[in-house]
Amino acid sequence: MNSLDQLEMRTVLPTCKHDWMIKVHRFIPLLLNETDMTKFLKKILSAFALFFVFSSAYAQDKEPFTQVRFDALQASGAVVLIDIYAPWCPTCKQQQKVFEQFRAANPDKKFTILVVDYDKDKDVVRQFRAPRQSTLLLYRGNKQHWFAVAETRVEVISAEIIKAIDYNYN
Repeated sequence: MNSLDQLEMRTVLPTCKHDWMIKVHRFIPLLLNETDMTKFLKKILSAFALFFVFSSAYAQDKEPFTQVRFDALQASGAVVLIDIYAPWCPTCKQQQKVFEQFRAANPDKKFTILVVDYDKDKDVVRQFRAPRQSTLLLYRGNKQHWFAVAETRVEVISAEIIKAIDYNYN
């Protein structure tokens, strides 16, 4: 039996739901030699690694609120957005979309979002005097720049973040 006959046999439709994996597993070595297969697998693994690095880097810009982290960011003069969030809140979900749009449009504007769970972190909600979920507070260093409740307009949130980032203390 030659290689072409083997190839034709392996491309027949699978007879059970796992047959396709066996057929693909047998088919790939016919297309690639061992060196090419190694390169192929390295490329796939590299792509997955890059995806996870970039997705975790983005995720690091948004993290659960802790007083220690907030104090450290304030001491460094960083711009911090406190997001009083509830997973059931449609306004909060709309605000998340606004944050994503802002980051996509302004990748050079660095700030950190600290998320306060409205239902679980009642002490922190009281600390920031948040009247309800969907409250946003924006700080640069120790100075509070902005406070808003239920704000979802991209242009308003974006303008306030940019003002806080570009604010000149001199």
